[in-house]
Amino acid sequence: MYKYTSKQIRLPGDFFLPFGGKLNPENRWVILSSMIPWEEFEEEYATNFKKTKRGQEAYNVRIALGSLIIKERLGLSDEETVNQITENPYLQYFLGFESYTEKQPFDPSQLTHFRKRFPEDMLNRINETIIKHGSANDEGDDDDGTLQGNSSNEETKEIETENSGTLILDATCTPADIQYPTDIRLLNDARELIEGIIDILHNPDKGITERPRTYRQKARKEYLSFTKQRKPKSKRVHKIRGKILRYIRRQLKFIERFSNKDRLTLLNRQQYKNLLVISELYRQQLEMYKKKTTRIEDRIVSISQPHVRPIVRGKASASTEFGAKVEISVENGFVRSEIISWDAFNEGTTLKDAVERYKNRNGFYPEVVLADKIYRNRKNREYCKGNNIRLSGPSLGRKTEKIKKEEQKLEYLDNCNRNQVEGKFGEGKRKYSLGKIMTKLAETSATTIVLSLIVMNLEKKLRLLSCLFIKCFETIKIGVGSNTLFGFLDLKSKYCFH
Repeated sequence: MYKYTSKQIRLPGDFFLPFGGKLNPENRWVILSSMIPWEEFEEEYATNFKKTKRGQEAYNVRIALGSLIIKERLGLSDEETVNQITENPYLQYFLGFESYTEKQPFDPSQLTHFRKRFPEDMLNRINETIIKHGSANDEGDDDDGTLQGNSSNEETKEIETENSGTLILDATCTPADIQYPTDIRLLNDARELIEGIIDILHNPDKGITERPRTYRQKARKEYLSFTKQRKPKSKRVHKIRGKILRYIRRQLKFIERFSNKDRLTLLNRQQYKNLLVISELYRQQLEMYKKKTTRIEDRIVSISQPHVRPIVRGKASASTEFGAKVEISVENGFVRSEIISWDAFNEGTTLKDAVERYKNRNGFYPEVVLADKIYRNRKNREYCKGNNIRLSGPSLGRKTEKIKKEEQKLEYLDNCNRNQVEGKFGEGKRKYSLGKIMTKLAETSATTIVLSLIVMNLEKKLRLLSCLFIKCFETIKIGVGSNTLFGFLDLKSKYCFH
């Protein structure tokens, strides 16, 4: 059952505090609460629940989305997020509570369900709404120092019909929380898991028939003996891989016999999933063992997260990373998710779609596209030239010395501007969750990635507001413009939804 929240605006002064006092209206969480369109996506969020008046009342969209934003912004675990909400009245106001309560608002396990209720496409729409609200002409000032509102912005939009603006594109890998995979360790983990499954399937026959012989102690000794070697030779690796594969083949045959007796119903959901993953892992590893190769399509590198794929990046720190490959675009300092894929893809094939999405948002093509060398293939160059878009990087063909120097200077400036996207990757990986995705499912991992981008955009809006606030009072001090304070208040209402 879902109960819609009231659309009445709650002011910080109306928030009841049992120990007296009032909330500071300039607090970051109070300002952030007005930057998010809570009610705009309530209808879509409510589709997660059955339309009935019976049953337990579900947590509303503000509590669900707000708690995920708090977790991401503060970099907390699920348990610590709930503890911080319980102790902090500003966080409770951010979640839409009417008054401060010392009671735990919900169980930490509820955050797992919240993540499943916000799919990637829905969060992308929320991000788009947050960006669009007051994003144009964010840092624009008049010649006399007076802060401007929306009217001039609308006039310039009507005039702009040709290409305008800059689109920055780049991709990175967001590593998943898995142990660095090696074939021998993966196979040994699979062997141990499947031994546990055999024990469960044999339980009804315990005391009647003997448990199937799995040679688990012998296999364990052989694996430990291998791991104690610092740098085992390829022949030794090939030999131990063959041994473990034969152990797994023997165990899978026992499970096939149990399946004929309808014993697989004794397994829980996770155990049955592990069995399916191990079967595919065995097939892949056996094929690589026979062909004496280390490459195969859709290679499994984690039993618990079979959707994770190796992404070859060629970086100095790690030539291969394991996680989702994410392409983002930066426009006016705001970040959007273009593609989130668990399979490696060539970024050069995605430029056209990203530019077309830019046109759908703004009504015109970008004037400049700043992108890495991999985007500068002939097809993309022809596409950009046909739409009067300048693609960063040197042009093809022979050039005079003068044109060479001009292009080198322009390329240097483009690289300086393209650093924005590298800064966003650094911010997301050092400050938020992009450095290591702790969620285990493919869909919740995508939710975490887009949430990181949303929080980064909210942080930028907060910084812009603080800059405008400082600029406002500087102009008041020197006495420039009589309506400066009102201009700031107009801009504050421009950034906030209420």
